[in-house]
Amino acid sequence: MSRPKSAHQRPQVSIKKSVYAMATTDSAGDSAEITMYGDIYEEQPTNWWGEPIEGQYILLSEFLEDLKQISSCKNITIRMNSYGGDAGASNMIHNRLRELARSGAKLTCIVDGVAMSGGSIIMCACDTVKVNPSSIIMIHKCWQFLWGGYNADELREQATQQDAWDKMQAEVYKRKTGLSDTVILHMMADTTYMTGKEAIEKGFADELIEDAEPTNIAASADGRSLFVRGKQIHLAPGMFAPDSIPTVTPEASTPVETHTNSPDTTGNEGGNSMTLEELRAQYPDEIAQAEAAARASVDHADAVNAAIQAERARMQEIDEVAGLLNPTDVQQAKYGDKPCTAADLLMAAAKAAAKQGKKFLADLASDSEDSGAENVGAAPRSTEGEEADETGKTPEARMAAARANVAELFGKKKEG
Repeated sequence: MSRPKSAHQRPQVSIKKSVYAMATTDSAGDSAEITMYGDIYEEQPTNWWGEPIEGQYILLSEFLEDLKQISSCKNITIRMNSYGGDAGASNMIHNRLRELARSGAKLTCIVDGVAMSGGSIIMCACDTVKVNPSSIIMIHKCWQFLWGGYNADELREQATQQDAWDKMQAEVYKRKTGLSDTVILHMMADTTYMTGKEAIEKGFADELIEDAEPTNIAASADGRSLFVRGKQIHLAPGMFAPDSIPTVTPEASTPVETHTNSPDTTGNEGGNSMTLEELRAQYPDEIAQAEAAARASVDHADAVNAAIQAERARMQEIDEVAGLLNPTDVQQAKYGDKPCTAADLLMAAAKAAAKQGKKFLADLASDSEDSGAENVGAAPRSTEGEEADETGKTPEARMAAARANVAELFGKKKEG
């Protein structure tokens, strides 16, 4: 017998699809969980004849329609295992999730397996991102297939469109990590893979699930495929798995057994093994190229980490002097088209203040000249304590003149 619901109790929502599910997780309907295991597309992929292609897909229209039914929940958890897909669909889902966050919902993403490409865009919509030590986060620049013939102008137009999509992704990552456009775009251009710990160090994730059950992730020997929980994922043309992921042969059976060291096998049917020295002696050029590529990969990782640390130090130094400066100038120094250091920011502010001071003095001199004040003469100086009449004579002078007139009247001549 089912238990009747009270008048204030909300009905629980459960929406199940082939590759994702949405469900409220408490009787009050305040919490919900979204399981996103699959590739992200705007609509169902089809083959040349219009027939649906079998696969694990998260379709935009279905997802957004289902999202409405849990939009009132205050706590939403997303469990992520996605290799990406359509950039536009991923961005739309990201923006709708951010809309829920602005309405007061607390969003948490748990990366059960991987969050690559479009999956990482959706992941970054969440306020809190939790990763396993073996989780994989990947960011890269957008790409597309082209068919037919194009002239130079048309190709440049395509490149301009691709730049716009890349800037869109950079905005998403910048909001989550606080890194500058320069650092993020370099990481995207290099197709950067990150483990759980590396994602936290770079600001893409917030918490490491130390005691989580490890997720089996491995790469094929040629680096063109990933095996996640036994499922083989073919990477896009030109993309290769990073050297830090353990490798297995494509024929490995599920579940994947990862290996911490690459096998020293030649791949011959006889199964004969060779040591590294024997491989180097038999294939000197190939081994030299592989070692050079490995060293370059390590140097690149060190350069990216150094750039990230330098960027964080730059931000901190600007924050220390931000209270002395115009907030708009501080924002431009951090995230503008021409980011600068705290020293450069202070120097620019000092130059602006000096320029303003010079302008003030110049304006003051100009106002004085226009007023004609310099042509006004000084008033005649009066003897202290004496008042001059309209003729300009002091009382003593008037008295002396009067005496002279009296003496002249009586015929007296003043003796020298």
